[in-house]
Amino acid sequence: MIIGVPAEVKQDEYRVAMLPVGVEELTRRGHRVVVQSGAGLGSGLADHAYLRAGAEMVATIEDVYAAAELIVKVKEPQPQEYGLIRPGQSLFTYFHFAASRELTEAMVETGANCLAYETLEDEQRRLSLLTPMSEVAGRMSIQEGAKYLERPQQGRGILLGGVPGVAPAHITVIGGGVVGANAAKIAAGFQADVAILDVNMDRLRYLDDIMPANVNVLFSDRHTIREELRLADLVIGAVLIPGAKAPCLVTREDLKVMKPGSVIIDVAIDQGGCVETSRPTTHREPTYMVEDVLHYCVTNMPGAVGRTSTFALCNVTLPWVLRLAERGVDRAIAELRPLATAANILAGRVTNQAVAETFDFPFVPLAS
Repeated sequence: MIIGVPAEVKQDEYRVAMLPVGVEELTRRGHRVVVQSGAGLGSGLADHAYLRAGAEMVATIEDVYAAAELIVKVKEPQPQEYGLIRPGQSLFTYFHFAASRELTEAMVETGANCLAYETLEDEQRRLSLLTPMSEVAGRMSIQEGAKYLERPQQGRGILLGGVPGVAPAHITVIGGGVVGANAAKIAAGFQADVAILDVNMDRLRYLDDIMPANVNVLFSDRHTIREELRLADLVIGAVLIPGAKAPCLVTREDLKVMKPGSVIIDVAIDQGGCVETSRPTTHREPTYMVEDVLHYCVTNMPGAVGRTSTFALCNVTLPWVLRLAERGVDRAIAELRPLATAANILAGRVTNQAVAETFDFPFVPLAS
Protein backbone atom coordinates (compact mmCIF):
# COMPACT_ATOMS: atom_id res chain seq x y z
CA MET A 1 0.00 0.00 0.00
CA ILE A 2 1.07 3.61 -0.57
CA ILE A 3 0.64 5.70 2.59
CA GLY A 4 0.77 9.49 2.38
CA VAL A 5 1.74 11.86 5.20
CA PRO A 6 1.02 15.51 4.31
CA ALA A 7 2.10 18.54 6.28
CA GLU A 8 -0.78 19.87 8.38
CA VAL A 9 -2.31 23.06 6.98
CA LYS A 10 -4.62 24.02 9.84
CA GLN A 11 -3.49 27.28 11.42
CA ASP A 12 -0.91 26.84 14.20
CA GLU A 13 -0.93 23.06 13.90
CA TYR A 14 2.55 21.70 14.61
CA ARG A 15 1.88 17.97 14.88
CA VAL A 16 2.69 15.37 12.24
CA ALA A 17 0.84 12.09 11.74
CA MET A 18 3.81 9.74 11.57
CA LEU A 19 7.21 9.41 13.21
CA PRO A 20 10.28 8.18 11.32
CA VAL A 21 9.98 4.88 13.19
CA GLY A 22 6.50 4.48 11.70
CA VAL A 23 7.94 4.96 8.21
CA GLU A 24 10.58 2.32 8.97
CA GLU A 25 8.01 -0.19 10.22
CA LEU A 26 5.85 0.27 7.13
CA THR A 27 8.67 0.14 4.59
CA ARG A 28 10.12 -2.97 6.27
CA ARG A 29 6.81 -4.65 5.46
CA GLY A 30 7.02 -3.66 1.81
CA HIS A 31 4.80 -0.57 1.82
CA ARG A 32 5.65 2.82 0.34
CA VAL A 33 5.44 5.96 2.51
CA VAL A 34 5.25 9.35 0.81
CA VAL A 35 5.97 12.27 3.16
CA GLN A 36 5.67 15.97 2.32
CA SER A 37 8.90 17.86 2.84
CA GLY A 38 8.84 19.79 6.12
CA ALA A 39 5.88 17.85 7.54
CA GLY A 40 7.73 17.03 10.76
CA LEU A 41 9.51 20.30 11.39
CA GLY A 42 6.89 21.61 13.84
CA SER A 43 7.58 18.56 16.01
CA GLY A 44 11.35 18.82 15.69
CA LEU A 45 11.58 16.01 13.09
CA ALA A 46 13.78 16.85 10.11
CA ASP A 47 13.34 15.53 6.58
CA HIS A 48 16.59 13.56 6.72
CA ALA A 49 15.19 11.48 9.61
CA TYR A 50 12.32 10.38 7.36
CA LEU A 51 14.65 9.73 4.43
CA ARG A 52 16.87 7.52 6.58
CA ALA A 53 13.78 5.57 7.62
CA GLY A 54 12.86 4.89 3.99
CA ALA A 55 10.34 7.62 3.16
CA GLU A 56 9.90 9.10 -0.28
CA MET A 57 9.97 12.88 0.21
CA VAL A 58 7.84 15.04 -2.10
CA ALA A 59 7.61 18.80 -2.35
CA THR A 60 3.89 19.57 -2.20
CA ILE A 61 0.69 18.43 -0.55
CA GLU A 62 -0.73 17.82 -4.03
CA ASP A 63 2.04 15.27 -4.63
CA VAL A 64 1.11 13.40 -1.43
CA TYR A 65 -2.60 13.18 -2.23
CA ALA A 66 -1.94 12.20 -5.83
CA ALA A 67 0.33 9.30 -4.86
CA ALA A 68 -1.31 7.83 -1.76
CA GLU A 69 -4.02 5.24 -1.32
CA LEU A 70 -4.22 5.95 2.42
CA ILE A 71 -3.72 9.46 3.80
CA VAL A 72 -2.68 9.60 7.46
CA LYS A 73 -3.18 13.02 9.06
CA VAL A 74 -3.66 14.68 12.43
CA LYS A 75 -6.47 17.17 11.84
CA GLU A 76 -9.49 17.13 9.57
CA PRO A 77 -8.96 18.13 5.93
CA GLN A 78 -9.14 21.88 5.43
CA PRO A 79 -11.11 23.45 2.54
CA GLN A 80 -7.98 23.74 0.41
CA GLU A 81 -7.57 19.96 0.67
CA TYR A 82 -11.11 18.97 -0.33
CA GLY A 83 -10.37 19.07 -4.05
CA LEU A 84 -7.30 16.85 -3.64
CA ILE A 85 -9.28 13.91 -2.23
CA ARG A 86 -10.46 11.37 -4.79
CA PRO A 87 -13.15 8.66 -4.74
CA GLY A 88 -11.95 5.44 -3.13
CA GLN A 89 -9.07 7.13 -1.34
CA SER A 90 -8.95 6.55 2.41
CA LEU A 91 -8.19 9.09 5.15
CA PHE A 92 -7.29 8.24 8.73
CA THR A 93 -7.33 11.30 11.00
CA TYR A 94 -9.31 13.27 13.58
CA PHE A 95 -12.47 14.36 11.77
CA HIS A 96 -14.92 15.48 14.51
CA PHE A 97 -17.66 15.52 11.87
CA ALA A 98 -20.46 16.50 14.28
CA ALA A 99 -18.87 19.93 14.69
CA SER A 100 -19.02 20.80 10.97
CA ARG A 101 -21.74 20.25 8.38
CA GLU A 102 -19.44 21.75 5.73
CA LEU A 103 -16.74 19.14 6.36
CA THR A 104 -19.26 16.29 6.46
CA GLU A 105 -20.87 17.32 3.19
CA ALA A 106 -17.48 17.80 1.53
CA MET A 107 -16.27 14.34 2.53
CA VAL A 108 -19.51 12.72 1.38
CA GLU A 109 -19.09 14.42 -1.99
CA THR A 110 -15.51 13.17 -2.42
CA GLY A 111 -16.57 9.53 -2.30
CA ALA A 112 -13.61 8.81 -0.03
CA ASN A 113 -13.39 6.53 3.00
CA CYS A 114 -13.12 8.52 6.22
CA LEU A 115 -11.84 6.72 9.30
CA ALA A 116 -11.89 8.88 12.42
CA TYR A 117 -9.41 8.53 15.24
CA GLU A 118 -11.91 9.89 17.73
CA THR A 119 -14.53 7.14 17.29
CA LEU A 120 -12.20 4.13 17.15
CA GLU A 121 -13.04 1.82 20.05
CA ASP A 122 -10.36 -0.73 20.91
CA GLU A 123 -11.06 -4.28 22.07
CA GLN A 124 -11.88 -2.98 25.57
CA ARG A 125 -14.24 -0.36 24.04
CA ARG A 126 -11.91 2.49 25.01
CA LEU A 127 -11.42 5.50 22.72
CA SER A 128 -7.73 4.70 22.59
CA LEU A 129 -6.78 7.10 19.78
CA LEU A 130 -8.60 10.00 21.43
CA THR A 131 -7.15 9.32 24.88
CA PRO A 132 -3.60 10.72 24.48
CA MET A 133 -4.81 14.00 22.98
CA SER A 134 -7.49 14.23 25.67
CA GLU A 135 -4.74 13.81 28.25
CA VAL A 136 -2.76 16.62 26.62
CA ALA A 137 -5.79 18.89 26.28
CA GLY A 138 -6.92 18.27 29.85
CA ARG A 139 -3.50 19.15 31.25
CA MET A 140 -3.12 22.11 28.92
CA SER A 141 -6.52 23.49 29.95
CA ILE A 142 -5.20 24.29 33.41
CA GLN A 143 -1.96 25.71 32.02
CA GLU A 144 -3.94 28.00 29.70
CA GLY A 145 -6.50 28.80 32.39
CA ALA A 146 -3.76 29.91 34.76
CA LYS A 147 -2.39 32.24 32.10
CA TYR A 148 -5.72 33.78 31.13
CA LEU A 149 -6.75 34.38 34.72
CA GLU A 150 -3.92 36.90 34.87
CA ARG A 151 -5.10 40.49 34.73
CA PRO A 152 -3.06 41.50 31.63
CA GLN A 153 -4.97 38.73 29.77
CA GLN A 154 -8.34 40.23 30.92
CA GLY A 155 -8.75 37.65 33.68
CA ARG A 156 -9.63 38.24 37.34
CA GLY A 157 -6.01 38.44 38.45
CA ILE A 158 -6.14 35.15 40.35
CA LEU A 159 -3.25 32.87 41.27
CA LEU A 160 -4.51 29.28 41.05
CA GLY A 161 -2.96 28.15 44.32
CA GLY A 162 -3.40 31.38 46.26
CA VAL A 163 -0.88 32.14 49.01
CA PRO A 164 -1.03 31.82 52.82
CA GLY A 165 -3.88 34.01 53.98
CA VAL A 166 -5.48 34.24 50.50
CA ALA A 167 -7.90 31.64 49.15
CA PRO A 168 -6.91 29.66 46.03
CA ALA A 169 -8.88 29.77 42.79
CA HIS A 170 -12.03 27.69 42.49
CA ILE A 171 -11.93 25.50 39.40
CA THR A 172 -15.01 23.71 38.06
CA VAL A 173 -14.46 20.81 35.67
CA ILE A 174 -17.61 19.73 33.83
CA GLY A 175 -17.09 16.12 32.76
CA GLY A 176 -15.17 13.38 34.52
CA GLY A 177 -13.69 11.57 31.54
CA VAL A 178 -10.07 11.61 30.38
CA VAL A 179 -9.99 15.38 29.79
CA GLY A 180 -11.70 16.18 33.06
CA ALA A 181 -9.64 13.80 35.16
CA ASN A 182 -6.38 15.14 33.75
CA ALA A 183 -7.51 18.73 34.23
CA ALA A 184 -8.50 18.04 37.84
CA LYS A 185 -5.20 16.28 38.55
CA ILE A 186 -3.14 19.23 37.32
CA ALA A 187 -5.40 21.79 39.03
CA ALA A 188 -5.05 19.88 42.29
CA GLY A 189 -1.27 20.02 41.90
CA PHE A 190 -1.53 23.81 41.75
CA GLN A 191 -3.31 23.60 45.12
CA ALA A 192 -6.50 25.06 43.69
CA ASP A 193 -9.96 24.28 45.07
CA VAL A 194 -11.39 21.86 42.48
CA ALA A 195 -14.84 20.45 41.76
CA ILE A 196 -15.36 17.83 39.06
CA LEU A 197 -18.90 17.13 37.82
CA ASP A 198 -20.26 14.06 36.05
CA VAL A 199 -23.53 12.14 35.66
CA ASN A 200 -21.97 8.68 36.05
CA MET A 201 -21.94 7.73 39.71
CA ASP A 202 -19.51 4.85 39.17
CA ARG A 203 -17.09 7.28 37.56
CA LEU A 204 -17.54 9.75 40.42
CA ARG A 205 -16.80 7.03 42.97
CA TYR A 206 -13.63 6.12 41.08
CA LEU A 207 -12.51 9.76 40.88
CA ASP A 208 -13.25 10.22 44.56
CA ASP A 209 -10.92 7.31 45.33
CA ILE A 210 -7.98 8.51 43.24
CA MET A 211 -8.11 12.30 43.53
CA PRO A 212 -6.39 14.29 46.29
CA ALA A 213 -8.31 15.93 49.11
CA ASN A 214 -8.66 19.31 47.34
CA VAL A 215 -10.81 17.73 44.58
CA ASN A 216 -14.52 17.28 45.29
CA VAL A 217 -16.72 15.13 43.04
CA LEU A 218 -20.29 16.27 42.41
CA PHE A 219 -23.24 14.86 40.51
CA SER A 220 -23.91 17.07 37.49
CA ASP A 221 -27.36 18.59 37.17
CA ARG A 222 -28.66 22.06 36.28
CA HIS A 223 -28.69 23.31 39.87
CA THR A 224 -25.18 22.06 40.64
CA ILE A 225 -23.79 23.52 37.41
CA ARG A 226 -25.27 26.95 38.12
CA GLU A 227 -24.01 26.95 41.70
CA GLU A 228 -20.54 25.96 40.53
CA LEU A 229 -20.55 28.68 37.87
CA ARG A 230 -21.31 31.21 40.60
CA LEU A 231 -18.26 30.04 42.58
CA ALA A 232 -15.85 29.40 39.73
CA ASP A 233 -12.84 31.42 38.70
CA LEU A 234 -12.05 28.90 35.97
CA VAL A 235 -14.44 26.48 34.20
CA ILE A 236 -13.21 23.57 32.09
CA GLY A 237 -15.75 22.14 29.60
CA ALA A 238 -14.79 18.48 29.24
CA VAL A 239 -17.87 16.57 28.12
CA LEU A 240 -17.93 14.06 25.27
CA ILE A 241 -20.50 11.95 23.47
CA PRO A 242 -18.45 9.87 20.99
CA GLY A 243 -19.08 10.95 17.42
CA ALA A 244 -21.92 13.30 18.36
CA LYS A 245 -22.18 17.02 19.04
CA ALA A 246 -21.37 17.93 22.63
CA PRO A 247 -24.43 18.76 24.76
CA CYS A 248 -24.92 22.42 25.68
CA LEU A 249 -24.66 22.51 29.47
CA VAL A 250 -23.94 26.21 30.03
CA THR A 251 -26.22 28.81 28.48
CA ARG A 252 -25.55 32.47 27.82
CA GLU A 253 -27.93 33.32 30.65
CA ASP A 254 -25.84 31.16 33.00
CA LEU A 255 -22.80 33.36 32.36
CA LYS A 256 -24.51 36.21 34.19
CA VAL A 257 -24.01 34.46 37.54
CA MET A 258 -20.25 34.17 36.94
CA LYS A 259 -17.65 36.58 38.30
CA PRO A 260 -16.40 39.25 35.89
CA GLY A 261 -13.03 38.17 34.52
CA SER A 262 -13.58 34.47 35.13
CA VAL A 263 -12.41 32.11 32.38
CA ILE A 264 -14.02 29.26 30.42
CA ILE A 265 -11.79 26.76 28.60
CA ASP A 266 -14.17 24.76 26.38
CA VAL A 267 -12.16 21.67 25.45
CA ALA A 268 -15.34 20.19 23.96
CA ILE A 269 -15.20 22.75 21.14
CA ASP A 270 -13.84 20.06 18.80
CA GLN A 271 -17.30 18.50 19.03
CA GLY A 272 -19.19 21.79 18.91
CA GLY A 273 -18.62 22.95 22.50
CA CYS A 274 -20.62 22.49 25.70
CA VAL A 275 -21.13 26.23 26.30
CA GLU A 276 -23.76 28.09 24.28
CA THR A 277 -21.47 31.06 23.70
CA SER A 278 -18.47 29.01 22.57
CA ARG A 279 -17.16 29.39 19.03
CA PRO A 280 -13.96 27.98 17.53
CA THR A 281 -10.79 30.04 18.00
CA THR A 282 -7.13 29.62 17.08
CA HIS A 283 -3.84 29.71 18.94
CA ARG A 284 -3.17 33.05 17.26
CA GLU A 285 -6.44 34.57 18.51
CA PRO A 286 -7.48 32.20 21.30
CA THR A 287 -9.90 34.25 23.40
CA TYR A 288 -12.90 36.55 23.32
CA MET A 289 -15.21 38.04 25.93
CA VAL A 290 -18.94 37.38 26.42
CA GLU A 291 -20.86 38.71 29.45
CA ASP A 292 -17.53 39.68 31.07
CA VAL A 293 -16.39 36.03 30.93
CA LEU A 294 -13.25 35.22 28.97
CA HIS A 295 -13.72 32.28 26.54
CA TYR A 296 -10.84 30.12 25.28
CA CYS A 297 -12.09 27.74 22.56
CA VAL A 298 -9.06 26.64 20.53
CA THR A 299 -9.99 23.62 18.42
CA ASN A 300 -6.51 22.08 18.27
CA MET A 301 -5.10 22.71 21.73
CA PRO A 302 -2.54 19.86 21.60
CA GLY A 303 -1.14 21.31 18.36
CA ALA A 304 0.67 23.98 20.37
CA VAL A 305 2.83 21.36 22.07
CA GLY A 306 3.58 19.57 18.84
CA ARG A 307 6.48 17.42 19.94
CA THR A 308 4.77 15.98 23.01
CA SER A 309 1.50 15.52 21.13
CA THR A 310 3.04 13.95 18.03
CA PHE A 311 4.88 11.28 19.98
CA ALA A 312 1.83 10.58 22.17
CA LEU A 313 -0.46 10.30 19.15
CA CYS A 314 1.81 8.21 16.94
CA ASN A 315 2.39 5.74 19.77
CA VAL A 316 -1.27 4.71 19.50
CA THR A 317 -2.06 5.27 15.81
CA LEU A 318 0.82 3.33 14.25
CA PRO A 319 -0.49 -0.17 15.13
CA TRP A 320 -3.77 0.64 13.35
CA VAL A 321 -2.00 2.15 10.32
CA LEU A 322 -0.01 -1.09 10.06
CA ARG A 323 -3.22 -3.14 10.15
CA LEU A 324 -4.85 -0.96 7.48
CA ALA A 325 -1.78 -1.26 5.27
CA GLU A 326 -1.50 -5.04 5.70
CA ARG A 327 -5.14 -5.86 5.06
CA GLY A 328 -6.36 -2.98 2.94
CA VAL A 329 -9.14 -0.73 4.20
CA ASP A 330 -12.14 -2.86 3.19
CA ARG A 331 -10.78 -6.07 4.68
CA ALA A 332 -9.52 -4.31 7.80
CA ILE A 333 -12.97 -2.85 8.49
CA ALA A 334 -14.60 -6.22 7.87
CA GLU A 335 -12.23 -8.18 10.10
CA LEU A 336 -11.36 -5.74 12.88
CA ARG A 337 -14.21 -4.28 14.94
CA PRO A 338 -12.16 -1.27 16.18
CA LEU A 339 -11.55 -0.11 12.62
CA ALA A 340 -15.23 -0.60 11.87
CA THR A 341 -16.03 1.80 14.70
CA ALA A 342 -13.61 4.31 13.14
CA ALA A 343 -15.47 4.25 9.81
CA ASN A 344 -17.62 7.39 9.69
CA ILE A 345 -18.05 7.75 5.92
CA LEU A 346 -17.43 5.06 3.31
CA ALA A 347 -17.63 5.81 -0.42
CA GLY A 348 -19.90 8.79 0.18
CA ARG A 349 -22.23 7.07 2.65
CA VAL A 350 -22.44 8.04 6.34
CA THR A 351 -21.83 4.91 8.41
CA ASN A 352 -21.67 6.55 11.84
CA GLN A 353 -25.15 6.91 13.32
CA ALA A 354 -24.33 9.89 15.56
CA VAL A 355 -22.93 11.87 12.62
CA ALA A 356 -25.91 10.97 10.43
CA GLU A 357 -28.39 12.05 13.10
CA THR A 358 -26.57 15.33 13.76
CA PHE A 359 -27.10 16.54 10.18
CA ASP A 360 -30.09 14.40 9.08
CA PHE A 361 -28.02 12.39 6.62
CA PRO A 362 -29.18 8.91 5.64
CA PHE A 363 -27.50 6.40 7.94
CA VAL A 364 -26.05 3.36 6.19
CA PRO A 365 -25.09 0.54 8.59
CA LEU A 366 -21.75 -1.09 7.81
CA ALA A 367 -23.41 -4.47 7.49
CA SER A 368 -25.30 -3.24 4.44
